[in-house]
Order: sequence, then structure tokens, then C-alpha cells
Amino acid sequence: MKEKETEFLNRIEKHKGILFKVSKMYMDNPDDQQDLFQEIVCQLWKAYDSFRNESQFSTWMYRVAVNTAIVFFKKEKRKVPVSPLSSDNIKEEEDDSHIKEAQINHFYTAVNQLDKIEKALVFYHLEGYSHKEIGKNMGISEGNARVKLNRTKNKLKEIIEKQQYGF
Repeated sequence: MKEKETEFLNRIEKHKGILFKVSKMYMDNPDDQQDLFQEIVCQLWKAYDSFRNESQFSTWMYRVAVNTAIVFFKKEKRKVPVSPLSSDNIKEEEDDSHIKEAQINHFYTAVNQLDKIEKALVFYHLEGYSHKEIGKNMGISEGNARVKLNRTKNKLKEIIEKQQYGF
């Protein structure tokens, strides 16, 4: 049993960035992000025996994480408060890292306005998944994944433009 736990913890540590991204994608508040992160780890542990090494661990982890986030979000019936990021908050003398962080925060604010399926599409796209892989992970056809992703990208672009924040 100890060996299984060590293996699991090592895999989680290696791919914890996935969990942070999913948590941030679905929850705006840092406390809620932490709660979701912990819930995902708990669900991963519960489902760990079902991992059959037929795919990469990270692929399996994405599926469990996104599904857990969707259920968590729905179960808690949380409406993510959206607070638009004003360009007034960015001082001109800040270095590029602060500007990039502000842009990332603005992006996540826009993503939080998408529905749960659209968020999953964006997440898989940002992780470099092909349309075929996105479709397989979400249980839809490759063509449907392509169409839904393009519509979601256009919707996200409109949200960002509406908030008048230029990248």
C-alpha cells in the first residue's frame, strides 16, 4: 500500500500544474481554487485503481480533473464573481512580468464567463490537444470538437473585446 501511495504522490507532484490550471479555470477566488484542487486530488486518489496505463497518466489526470471541476462547480452552484481588470491598475513602470500576469488574469476573468463545457474546450486547447483528442476526452466527434472550439474561441474573443483590454 505504501508503494502505491508514493507512486501516486510522485505522479501528482510531477503534473500538479494541470491541477492548478483546472482550478484557476473554474474558480476565481483563491480559496475556492484551493478547495477545488483538493477535491480533484481526492477524486484522483479514489479513481487511481481504475488507471490502467492505456494512456499517459497526465491524459487520464486531465479527464478526471475537468470532470471533477464540472461536478464541483455544478454541485456547489457557485456563480463566479467577475471583476473586470482595468488597465488603470497597471502601472507603466512595471516590468513585463507584471503586464503578462495582468493579461493572464484578464484572460481567466474572460474564461470564467464561459460555460463549463466551453471552459473544458479552452483548457484542452491550451494544453495542445488535437481536435481528435479533445473529442475523445469529451465524448464528442472530432468535427464537433472543432466546431465547438472555434465557436468558443470567437465567444472568448468577443468577451475580451467587450472588456476593452488589448493584448
